[in-house]
Amino acid sequence: MTGVDVSDGELLAGVVGNDRSALAALLARHARPVTRYAWALVGNAADVEEVVQDTFLTTWRRAETIALVDDSLLPWLLATCRYVALNVNRAHYRHSTEELPSDLLVTDDDGEARDRLRWVMQEIALLSPLDRSVTELCLIEGRSYAEASEHLGLTVGAVRQRVSRSRSRLRKAVTDNEA
Repeated sequence: MTGVDVSDGELLAGVVGNDRSALAALLARHARPVTRYAWALVGNAADVEEVVQDTFLTTWRRAETIALVDDSLLPWLLATCRYVALNVNRAHYRHSTEELPSDLLVTDDDGEARDRLRWVMQEIALLSPLDRSVTELCLIEGRSYAEASEHLGLTVGAVRQRVSRSRSRLRKAVTDNEA
């Protein structure tokens, strides 16, 4: 079922039947346009590879629910590629860090800022050891969630959750302190 004269519909039916050669034939047929489209949507080769792989993995997983347009899988693949790329770009945005403006740097004669910084560091010290490590890596050192997850042996999702929880605790501590 891998011939050139086999339609996308027939190949998709093969994928529904768990025929890996049918998926390989779809990949061979549509990988180039999907890859070119992915390059237009994301910024680097690693992301393009991830987007293309996830697009075809989604095809494998959702083959039963795919409706073809004019017996072509390409429109569905391109739409899926777009959504996968948006998710990749969103993840990069969420994990990106911004540098502080230079006017926020603490000078030797800025005692109030030093006191605030000391107070924040004390609040961070009250976090659990793992939350403190995650907070220091991501919020203080500016490392990405992926770098922190690799360093600490956690998943990126676990790091993201711990950063979010720590931010909430620190925000509450600031709010309570101001009141």
